[in-house]
Amino acid sequence: MSILINKSTRVIVQGITGREGNFHARQMINYGTQIVAGVSPSRGGSWVLDEKVPVFDTMQAAVEVTEANASIIFVPARQATDALLEAADSGVELVVCITEGIPVQDIAKVYHYMTTKGVRFVGPNCSGIINPGEVKIGITPEDCVIPGKVGIISRSGTLSYMIMEAMKERGIGVSTCVGIGGDILQGTSFVEAMEMFETDPYTERLLLIGEIGGLEEERAARFAAYQMSKPVAAFLAGKSAPPGKRMGHAGAYIEAGIGILKSKIEAFESAGVKVVTEIPELLKLLEK
Repeated sequence: MSILINKSTRVIVQGITGREGNFHARQMINYGTQIVAGVSPSRGGSWVLDEKVPVFDTMQAAVEVTEANASIIFVPARQATDALLEAADSGVELVVCITEGIPVQDIAKVYHYMTTKGVRFVGPNCSGIINPGEVKIGITPEDCVIPGKVGIISRSGTLSYMIMEAMKERGIGVSTCVGIGGDILQGTSFVEAMEMFETDPYTERLLLIGEIGGLEEERAARFAAYQMSKPVAAFLAGKSAPPGKRMGHAGAYIEAGIGILKSKIEAFESAGVKVVTEIPELLKLLEK
């Protein structure tokens, strides 16, 4: 058990009748997650996943019947903003958004609205959250990670899978991995997730998986220097990225000298954070 979720978390899947939502809902259930309902407009009254999970037309109805406290969104980008706002109004405490391609201005509006509602928002365009060996709300492959004491915060889902798989081979486990997403704006930032890990008794050290673009890593470095008592390490991707081009994620671009790898490395090093750019280097660091 670690931050944000546990076995008692009751989850609604928005978009459960779609291909992605249905597939990952089944994977989450198999991992131990309590999927108590799905939401899909005009499909209310039906059942999915071997007739075990009821489907509702609205989040409000689903929460009232099931007493869910979390939601995960697989709704297509065109409808995702409405789904996010509906989730915020429903009474759940946590919303995880897997959907990518949501306009930045919409996410800014959603983030502000969820803040006023006291809802924790993770994403968009993220891999979600996994407490290895216990529960997950997201799309992280369950066989790439083992339970342990390292907390992970990552902008890249795929990169986090690769690193956790390499850690697993060395017998290094994870308390919780939080995928915050690779877009320009995130519902939960590095710093906000770091604050939660700082007070988590199941986490002994922290790994930040960052990349070029934006100033999130620089802010995290400052927080690590002045607010973290636990050891912090950083892995940074993008050392070969050409300036002025987006590399995969919407937030992974550098322009006018802002967001370059050098500035991020310098920020971490000045904060006393060990930083590497190669996975073998990272494994040596975590084994110490």
